[in-house]
Amino acid sequence: MDKWYISKGPDSDVILSSRVRLARNFRKYPFPHRTTPEQQRQIIEETKNALFSGNQRMIETFRFIDFTGLDAVEKAVLIEKHVASKELLETNRISGLLLSKDERISIMINEEDHLRIQCLATGMQLSETWEVCSSLDDLLSETIDFSWDENIGYLTSCPTNIGTAIRTSVMMHLPALTMTGYIKPVLEALGKLGMAVRGMYGENTEASGNMFQLSNQITLGKSEEDILLSIKNITVQIIEQERSLRQHLLNQNKYQLEDRIFRSFGILKNARIISTDECLKRLSDLRLGVDMGIIEGISIESINGLILQVQPGNLQKNEGSVLDANERDIVRAKLVREILNKQKNN
Repeated sequence: MDKWYISKGPDSDVILSSRVRLARNFRKYPFPHRTTPEQQRQIIEETKNALFSGNQRMIETFRFIDFTGLDAVEKAVLIEKHVASKELLETNRISGLLLSKDERISIMINEEDHLRIQCLATGMQLSETWEVCSSLDDLLSETIDFSWDENIGYLTSCPTNIGTAIRTSVMMHLPALTMTGYIKPVLEALGKLGMAVRGMYGENTEASGNMFQLSNQITLGKSEEDILLSIKNITVQIIEQERSLRQHLLNQNKYQLEDRIFRSFGILKNARIISTDECLKRLSDLRLGVDMGIIEGISIESINGLILQVQPGNLQKNEGSVLDANERDIVRAKLVREILNKQKNN
């Protein structure tokens, strides 16, 4: 089955992916940081039973990943695919993950909350991801009594998530805003609007490859639909600004823009050693060039795939061995050369 992150979606020139995540807790158990190992095991089993019991479609769709015994590479792969959080994989609690075959839907168990229900989609598809999460939430609610207060809403370990307990986010590729320096006032304005902007892997991560993750910070006092609409409206404005600046750069600095893009393309096709950060920076330039029609013969799908494949965990998994930093840089360069030169020759 094809993985969701390889394909293109609506507005995929600017929006790489959309995500909706719901936090839920069992009413009958303490919050995760106060649960016993036995309670943690029970939460896992009760969640699996709620999803699978009498439901053949879910049995065929999901698999359970037990984190006991997972090595560092396997954990890194799950984080790089955005299906599991760093916090979940670093916790000393008994934890696990229910993951769909296309890796679009995941349920993290015993992270900061008992459950984190998440759906991802390529491009701008917040409504679609919300519908999937909501349906899954409804299914689990048939069996699980979630912690709920009629005045507040869903109760969560962190006060910032109470209420709807929903986080909606989009992963944006904003090279033109970054190149022109307009990204700074945009980020400042988003903060004033109650939005959080982070790097590729969420909180405390940098915006590698000009990729920024925009999400809501307010979950209390607003409905899920209001939160989704707010993110959508803001995202539409950012898309318009990014596209306008891309065209401005092409009109006013055509040769400088083309030179930057072709230089990055040349490095990617010929480099023998390349770090993750430089690779993502060059892939950002290449993606911009493909989106704007400056580079032909390379598909956005192949670039989307490379953005994941060049990450340390996926790189080592593909190679089948643990590599040190220098070895990864060599293998990464070889992988990128092979894929791009093959694409260009087809």
